[in-house]
Amino acid sequence: QEVKIFRALILGELERGQSQFQALCFITRLHRNEIIPSESMAKLRQKNPRTVRQAEEVRGLEHLSMDVAVNFSKGAQLSSHIHNVCAEAKEAIYTREEDVKFWLEKGVDGSMFEVLPQTSDLPDLQRCKLCADRWKPCICSYSLNIEWYPCMLKYCKTRDAGGKVSSYKCGIRSCQKGYTFDFYVPQKQLCLWDEET
Repeated sequence: QEVKIFRALILGELERGQSQFQALCFITRLHRNEIIPSESMAKLRQKNPRTVRQAEEVRGLEHLSMDVAVNFSKGAQLSSHIHNVCAEAKEAIYTREEDVKFWLEKGVDGSMFEVLPQTSDLPDLQRCKLCADRWKPCICSYSLNIEWYPCMLKYCKTRDAGGKVSSYKCGIRSCQKGYTFDFYVPQKQLCLWDEET
């Protein structure tokens, strides 16, 4: 279904009444050419697998407004991986309305999605970092950075005896990318890390 899943585990602060950890899942549409096909990755051997690698290309920060909640028990029809990856985040799985429209056109059951309250619905809804009351709803923000992922294939050129040039797959180009997700929470207590940023 062209699905990309991000899972974040945030360690809780027990002295502030939080549980051991809080899990979040963000689901977006996976666009073609965004990541290397797994068949290509299986064929390309990695030299020096223990080396700590630096990304060759830094891709810009993407700011995503996650305005729809995903029902965990129905999520398997969107992706079979949701059941395993988002098991700890059953009540905190988010996606975007524009991605939902794409999946609905592909025949996914719309009953798994629930549009979350927006600033237009609740005029006094503010960002959690500006909200003084821990029990009020607010818009939470979470940022993550993927330091290294295989984003493109590398092609090398070779010249045969007749001088004809041809190219072949000879490696993987790596990228780094940052994401910031904004999403509704029913109480600021579920977004306490936002105070530190």
